[in-house]
Amino acid sequence: MSSQRVHASEQTAWIAAPAGVVYGLLADAVRWPLLLPSPVHVERIDFDGVRERLRLWDVAGGERVRSFHVRRVLHPESRTVEFEQEDTARPGVPTTGTWTVEASGEAECRVTLREERTLEGLPAAGTARSRQEWEAEPAEWLAHLKAVAERWERLDELLLSFEDSVHVDGPAELVYDFLHRIEEWPQRVPHVDAARVVEDVPGVQIADVDTCATPDGRTVASRAVRLCFPSAARIVFKELVTPGPIAAHTGEWSLIPDGDGVRVVCARQVMLSEDAAGLVPGPGTGLVEARRYVRTWLGRASTETLRLARWRAQTAVRRLR
Repeated sequence: MSSQRVHASEQTAWIAAPAGVVYGLLADAVRWPLLLPSPVHVERIDFDGVRERLRLWDVAGGERVRSFHVRRVLHPESRTVEFEQEDTARPGVPTTGTWTVEASGEAECRVTLREERTLEGLPAAGTARSRQEWEAEPAEWLAHLKAVAERWERLDELLLSFEDSVHVDGPAELVYDFLHRIEEWPQRVPHVDAARVVEDVPGVQIADVDTCATPDGRTVASRAVRLCFPSAARIVFKELVTPGPIAAHTGEWSLIPDGDGVRVVCARQVMLSEDAAGLVPGPGTGLVEARRYVRTWLGRASTETLRLARWRAQTAVRRLR
């Protein structure tokens, strides 16, 4: 028999940060992939300043990527965010909920997450287990939100974003194909030692990559989710396992028409770990040096990959002429 029940939950957390800061983190869902562990990518489809529709991809267990649509209503005056998930056919998903942030002084607040979920379609024997898994998720979200919000005074120092780009006199399809086939990079890109890719769902890649592009020549291992959008000429990625001084790393490869060719851009966003300065090789390193080290390291990898993508595309074009 199937169970068709609606279960409600409410969980709270005290956070040592101003209420406005915490509300801002909740309201700006597009930044969640960099600040919170499970979101991989968030796209804002519609937004009128109050009501918005989002498509969100997240990861469970380090290997299972989910995607769903959410409608939200933002209330900055009361510091509440109402949400409703559209994809209610999936068993156990949150159908509706509300985030509420209540100030308690200038530098502390209480955050409450209320949710209702429909366990429709689940066998009765599996309902208890699914409910346990469901009840664990809000607690994890609150814990991660607390960890990020309580670093609010240092976030500007820990966050950095940058991009590298090249112009290619060739078709975007050839460049995109090079960037998409990351499993072939060990034979094509010198700083990539190994790449193991699983693509159970077309366009959703889980990639384990070993690279040696650090300024001091170390080999580092990473695991990333890559969302490939060929029709939009974009590949969005988030690292699930980050090396060294990096706490979180997201980015996007995009191809933009540029005259007779295409401009290929690699944009990256990084959050450094709290002890980043101590993890950077060399004497007397501080956070400024850590930022420079990471920018040099990732920029070198991006630039080499971009130049090789250009070379392969332009070489192929010359052979066809």
